[in-house]
Order: sequence, then C-alpha cells, then structure tokens
Amino acid sequence: MPASPAVAAVHSALRQVRAARPLVHNITNFVVMNTTANALLALGASPVMAHAPEEVEELVGLAGALVLNIGTLSGPWVESMLLAGRAAGERGVPVVLDPVGAGASHLRTATSLDLLRETRPAILRANASEVLAVAGALGAVDSRRLGAALAAAGGSTRGVDSAHSGQGVEDVARAVAQAAGCVVVVSGAVDIVADARRAVAVFGGSDLMPLVTGMGCTATALAGAFAAVVPDAFEAAVAAMAVMGAAGAVAAARAQGPGTLQLHFLDALHALDREDLEAHVAVEPL
Repeated sequence: MPASPAVAAVHSALRQVRAARPLVHNITNFVVMNTTANALLALGASPVMAHAPEEVEELVGLAGALVLNIGTLSGPWVESMLLAGRAAGERGVPVVLDPVGAGASHLRTATSLDLLRETRPAILRANASEVLAVAGALGAVDSRRLGAALAAAGGSTRGVDSAHSGQGVEDVARAVAQAAGCVVVVSGAVDIVADARRAVAVFGGSDLMPLVTGMGCTATALAGAFAAVVPDAFEAAVAAMAVMGAAGAVAAARAQGPGTLQLHFLDALHALDREDLEAHVAVEPL
C-alpha cells in the first residue's frame, strides 16, 4: 500500500536530516542533556550543548537550529538563551522553544513569555498544561475560551508533567500559534501540530513513553534537527512528532519496560525507515 502524502513527506524530511547532518545548538536542562544529545546523533543530526553567555552567540552562528529548553532554569542560563535567541534571529537560524513547566512558577511562565517575544521561535513544543499556561499569560485567548479549554482537558498543572490531555487544547494551540507567530506542538497521547492556517493530529507512540524522562525534551530537540533542513516549520514539526511516534512504537514492541524502552528507542531512531513510518504513525488534518 503506498504511503500517505503526509507520511511520505515525513520520510523525505528524515532523509534530508540524515544527508545534511545539521548541527543543533541546545541550551537545555541538566536532566535530559545526555538523552537528547544521543537522540540527535541517532537521528542523524549533530548536537552541541553550549550554555556559557560568552560563547553562545558565536556558536549559534555555526548551527542549523537553536533549541531552548527551560527545564532547569537559572539567571545566567536565561541570559544565554536570550543572547543566543537574538543572535539566531539576526542570522536566520530557526529557534525551537520548550517552555518546560510553564505555569508551575512565576519564573518559568515569565521566562517563557520573554523568550517568545525576544527570540520569535519557529516552533513551540510543549505539553497541554504548558500550552494552556502560555496561552493565559500571553493573552492569546480570553478567560472564557481558556476556561472552556481547561474544563474540557481537566486537572491543573503539576510542573513539568502535564495534568491535561491534548483533547480540548486544539483551539488554544491555534490561538497561541496566531498570537506568537509560530508553530505550536502539543504533545500527548495524540500530538497536535498547529499554526495560524493549519492543524493536524499525529497518531503513534506508546503508553510507555511518558514513563521515560525526557521524551518531550527529545521531541523538542528532534524538531530542531528537522527545522534546520525543512524550510516550512509546520512540516518540520510534523516530521519530528511522526518520527518520535514511530520510533516509540518500534521500541515499545521490543521493550520489557521503561528502562529497555529508552535503549530500544535510540536503536529504533537510528534504523527508522519508510516501512516503520507507514506501519506505526498516521497524520490526519483537523
């Protein structure tokens, strides 16, 4: 059976990453630094983890994309993220932002807004709780629409863990995308990718994936690799989430639990081919 046009586009993007081996500059958190670097290598990209304000502007000039992840914030790191993000903007390097734990503290929410406004990311990748928090702080939706989304999704934020399902958040994701001028990815059992004009649902993955720390951060890093080679940020984000879902499903079929899932995930990412994508993911318009 021929692949759907969307899955064929994902496979084409994967081949572009492997051919170009783009350098992805990450200013990310202590918890996931090793995990995301290995995932980028397994995908076919090249990672650099550089945080010092004295060098980030220089290094971002060598990169194909910049990933900003606020998982373990500190004042100097915020300074580095702003310096690197502004330099990326001046040089046309796409920025991917992961507002980890937005809504859990004033620092995280305020920093997320500062980075959105100052670095103009191409892609915002977050869980549903974080997207709702950003939407409220950004004023992307009025209180009535935000309340409806919260009621539909249920729960309240628990920091870096999402307390909300993706269901009911699509409308808010579209509003954030329009307000921030970027693509918004909402990770969940079904991933949502939206910009001001388009939205799709990406089906795939495994129930074991949320039991491994850093899977969301890995999705953000992979979005950076795809954004480095795919000019359309929406298509880059769809490719990243589809590849995450397919690799997760392949790994889960081989794993005995969360520990072995992580090992098999890197192997699956490295060997992922068109047949895996066709068998394990679907991309449907919303």
